[in-house]
Amino acid sequence: MSTSRLRLQYLFERYYSKTATPQERAELFAVINASNNDEELSALIKKSWDDLDASNDIFGNEKSERMLQNVLRAEQATPVKPIKNKFRKWMPLLAAAILLITGVALYQRDKSVEKPKPLATKKKQPLNDALPGGNKAILTLANGKIITLDDAADGTIAEQGNTLVKKTAEGQIIYNTAALDDVKSPPVLNTITTPRGGQYQIALPDGTQAWLNSASSITFPTRFTGNNREISITGEVYFEVTKNKHLPFEVKTHRATIEVLGTHFNVMAYDDEQVMKTTLLEGAVKISNGNFTAQLKPGQQAQTTSKGDNKVLGDVDLDDEIAWKNGIFQFRDAKIDVILRQAARWYDVDIKYNHQIPNKEFNGRISRNVKASQLLEMLKYAGLDISIKGNSIIVN
Repeated sequence: MSTSRLRLQYLFERYYSKTATPQERAELFAVINASNNDEELSALIKKSWDDLDASNDIFGNEKSERMLQNVLRAEQATPVKPIKNKFRKWMPLLAAAILLITGVALYQRDKSVEKPKPLATKKKQPLNDALPGGNKAILTLANGKIITLDDAADGTIAEQGNTLVKKTAEGQIIYNTAALDDVKSPPVLNTITTPRGGQYQIALPDGTQAWLNSASSITFPTRFTGNNREISITGEVYFEVTKNKHLPFEVKTHRATIEVLGTHFNVMAYDDEQVMKTTLLEGAVKISNGNFTAQLKPGQQAQTTSKGDNKVLGDVDLDDEIAWKNGIFQFRDAKIDVILRQAARWYDVDIKYNHQIPNKEFNGRISRNVKASQLLEMLKYAGLDISIKGNSIIVN
């Protein structure tokens, strides 16, 4: 088999997202169904599975084969040959790899017991669903005027003093302070807010790029003056700060102040999260919270709490921390309530626990472009009894 692992990954992703051409579907089926080298194919599948705990019997043979057949069931115009008997031994790995490669594999660790018991088979009730979020935000001008950015036409959407506010064809908001330099008006404060189920990107007046996660806000002047560039945020924002050694960049949150000269970093400061996390990807930042002060290096994360339980972690997984910006839910030893708070903000739903919060931790990744039901299905595979009813995710 000459098809590379990257080609298989590409074909799996295209098929799962329903964007595969008839030729690509045929190629995927041909590779799986008519391989002349099962050992090479199985090695590729096992390589995709390496990051998961292969000792956990997540998918039984019967379920794995059913999952595989579902993947192989294309439109009626695409015939699928029977699976060769000698290949059946790889079905559990293949079925799981298909889920893993498409970004929807998830497994669990349950600290309350050594070996989780399999769930009893129950008749499934019809699921409601929730669509993923998208580019949604509102701009609040200094005079109190509110502009819904996702509805605003491209081009100039507001004029404030010597600053033009423009929306690009890509949907980004840019502040142009050079267009009206002849007007000597003082800067005023603007706020951009994303709702639950929203995200947005903005270029601040100094050129700094900011990405807002759902249920977040950023307040900033229409022009930076004085000795620093001071802004404030709520929720979660990723920054790529324009360097200016004469004007330090300062981010204020409800728990701490972050000072930078020019750097890439992520701040997660939701009110409903116990820990505020500041993660540095590039450059250097200084974070202050009361008597706690820390200078971060790339790869480090400062964690601050309202109770003063502050610390700095080294060598954090940067991909985990900015996965949201790249369109991914990514979990590493994540507790179920942490995962579901992210889901609530992205899908604009409420979370209800019928009993105490399950003592489980999960690892895995899934695209943020999937419907809520697809995220919940992955949690179900890991042994969680969970469903959607109306505008709520219910955990039993």
